[in-house]
Amino acid sequence: MNFDYSEAQDAVAALAEQVFSGSAGADRVAEVERTADRFDRELWAALAGSDLLGVAIGEEHGGLGLGMVEIALVLREQGRRVAPVPLWPTLVLGAMPIAEFGSPQLRDRWLGPVASGHAVLTGAFSEWGADDAFSPSVTAARRDDGSWELNGSKPAVPTAGVADAVLLPVRVVSDRDDESLAVFVVDLDADGVEVALSETTNREFHGELSFQSVVVGEDAMLSGADGRSIVEWTLARAQVAVAAVALGCCEEATAMAAAYTSEREQFGRPLSTNQGVSMRAADCYIDTDCMRVTLLQAAWLIDEGRPAAEIADAAAVAKWWSADAGQRVVHATQHLHGGMGADIDYPVHRYFLWVKQLENTFGGGSRQLAAIGRTLAEAR
Repeated sequence: MNFDYSEAQDAVAALAEQVFSGSAGADRVAEVERTADRFDRELWAALAGSDLLGVAIGEEHGGLGLGMVEIALVLREQGRRVAPVPLWPTLVLGAMPIAEFGSPQLRDRWLGPVASGHAVLTGAFSEWGADDAFSPSVTAARRDDGSWELNGSKPAVPTAGVADAVLLPVRVVSDRDDESLAVFVVDLDADGVEVALSETTNREFHGELSFQSVVVGEDAMLSGADGRSIVEWTLARAQVAVAAVALGCCEEATAMAAAYTSEREQFGRPLSTNQGVSMRAADCYIDTDCMRVTLLQAAWLIDEGRPAAEIADAAAVAKWWSADAGQRVVHATQHLHGGMGADIDYPVHRYFLWVKQLENTFGGGSRQLAAIGRTLAEAR
């Protein structure tokens, strides 16, 4: 692959850095964390005004029509500022699969409002006792006179408290006992939908969704591929998106540790002159660079339209690095801050909390390593 950014990618990265650094400083993040919904709506409006919410939405819907690499560059900047906005759930769990598999009506209804900042989306891709939608789902859909009735529940739905709609993988129940998987777009204000919120490790609110006789039309179903393929398509991109946010967190945490240990003196000299400190900081840099390379490879394969199996393997590798190396980085950077690393009034602790939350989102390091091992074993 070519690791050089294109002119458009450089422009997207520079614009994202400008918006996030100008609107998501540490004081602003702390202020938003004290609000009821933990959603920085001013930053969301700034992202919409800069066209960054439409980075991968087609121009016909008011977007820029770019790809996964550009989304990753924007999400990396979010991670650098630990900015409390529902960016990856809206763009990757919501807008991308709607753009790829949604009917013209669904695309017209949701993609323009997402690009303009007037809609927030999410996806319910976790199951009870598991971390993805391939485990047996307790949420089922049954056809009823030309429409569909949904019943069941979903755990751990990102930013469910501020979302307008959710992408919902469900079992399709029929009289033939050949249950299949389908994905619906469901309004969260529909009759029969209930949302119970819980605070997560990084202080966001995720939701448990309950569906009691929720009726949706035929046009609410994603099509163009079978339900399992749609879920696989979405989860690969979601893993890359999570890895991009984690990369930004680790890059900024490493930079903060380097600055702090260069300025903090002990016994008349900077902490960074101690070999143990410099070696641990160097390990952080190496781990972060590995996260960056594997992330960009996976995003590039997606944009090149490579086979789904190749993309899934690369996404698992990127997610493993973000989970495994990401934990090493944020532990080390917090330790390198000494007592300041444990002070929740000092901003470095947020990077630890964010990467810890992202570690197990869509599968932690052990799960990714097992998937990679199966792939290697099958290839022999």
